[in-house]
Amino acid sequence: MNRSNASAGDGANLLALRSHNTALVLDLLRGAGAGGISRLELAEQTGLTPQAVSKITARLRGEGLAAEAGRRASTGGKPRTVLRLVPGAGHAVGVHLDRDELRAVLVDLDGTVVAERRAPLDLGAGAETVLEGVVRAAEELVAEVLGPPAAGPGSPGSPGAPGAAGLRTEATEATEASEASGSSSRGERASGEQASGKRGPEDRASGKQGPGEREPGKREPGKRESEEQASQGRVSFAGEGAPPGAALDGVPTLLGLGVALPGPLDHVRGVLHRVTGFPEWDGYPLRDALERRLGVPVVVDKDTNAAALGLAVGGAGHEAGGAGAGSFAYLHLGTGLGAGLVFGGGVHRGARTGAGEFGHQVVQLDGPPCTCGARGCIEALCLAAVARGDLAEAARVLGTGAANLAGLLDIDRVLLGGRTVTAAPEVFVHGVGAVLDARARREGGHDGAVPVRLAPGGPRGVAEGAAQLLLAPLFGHGNGSARTAP
Repeated sequence: MNRSNASAGDGANLLALRSHNTALVLDLLRGAGAGGISRLELAEQTGLTPQAVSKITARLRGEGLAAEAGRRASTGGKPRTVLRLVPGAGHAVGVHLDRDELRAVLVDLDGTVVAERRAPLDLGAGAETVLEGVVRAAEELVAEVLGPPAAGPGSPGSPGAPGAAGLRTEATEATEASEASGSSSRGERASGEQASGKRGPEDRASGKQGPGEREPGKREPGKRESEEQASQGRVSFAGEGAPPGAALDGVPTLLGLGVALPGPLDHVRGVLHRVTGFPEWDGYPLRDALERRLGVPVVVDKDTNAAALGLAVGGAGHEAGGAGAGSFAYLHLGTGLGAGLVFGGGVHRGARTGAGEFGHQVVQLDGPPCTCGARGCIEALCLAAVARGDLAEAARVLGTGAANLAGLLDIDRVLLGGRTVTAAPEVFVHGVGAVLDARARREGGHDGAVPVRLAPGGPRGVAEGAAQLLLAPLFGHGNGSARTAP
């Protein structure tokens, strides 16, 4: 069973599916809210036996993840005890690295933002500067809400302590097998992982390299780039040889950090490719570099995928008209233009995690040059129209791309986001919708045009989605995190 398609009734009483079953229970506890849900209801909705549910909930209560929410009248016998999720038992940091701005949030298990940071950023300033900004923002958020790291065995958040430590284990078990096979059941660990050359957490911590990864020894730690490299604008990898950092290790309830930024990139390995407009990042292992500095798990994905994930599993998609339950395209227009694609409630990243490069479809062969190297891309045309203040034209161009996408994929709806859109939402929703309406009339479709709506979440939607890269697997949405190569 594909983990991204799990639903109530998918439970299985097998030891190998412990993480899967726990995720089902956690998801129902979260959905029940403060009112809670009884063990009998959990058993009925998951398909698990009452004994299995009792074991799972006992463990969750012992780890501080679930608590009693009172008692409910029963049709017979004594009143039923109802349980609820404890939102503050786990937290994740979500970071949005835009080309000119860093936005970071700290969210609890419910996905509620409990702290936020925003700072200017130059994505072309070099790896050290960008990483320092991420680390500083994460440390400030955590210190504000959760306090400083706790040191020593048995400390909250340390190995052997309840709470975040248990959740980290569940998240790792739930995602390693999923990304390794693409269709593994929750909780099944990929066999032969080390034999196949895939890196485990121990390898990353010790600096061992996987197949095809950049070897830190190719450049001495701290060594300055040559004049030739500097003239070519290459990002420095000098920080790769730094000793393992623990800036956030031991922080109570902290699960890790999700980072979202423009692509293209390798979501599985956390390695950047030639980021549009910043080709010097090509090959940089952002995930591993941040893990060494922070001492907690890190997941890296494209900004559009993170935002789409947040819409699909964080509840906001349903507020936008049921997007979370079907298929939709999230189109993000800000400093660049990209798309996040969701099918059946799960983010579609493609065979090489490169899906969603929406902005670089060519619609004018002799058009203006784009930063990607091609000419006449939708992104170049859109941004040029925005720069000259013609938002109606920008919306028309965006609508042309959306119509192509809708015709190709037959999606349920289009959601619009990004700072340019949110600055003039009516212009873009109306303009894109008009193009899709015209297409529907030409084709004589009986169901009408694909609906266009403004994506909820506002300017911090990408950062919140980045946090969901850590949280989603805990609640059975396994296409959030990625920890190993396929």
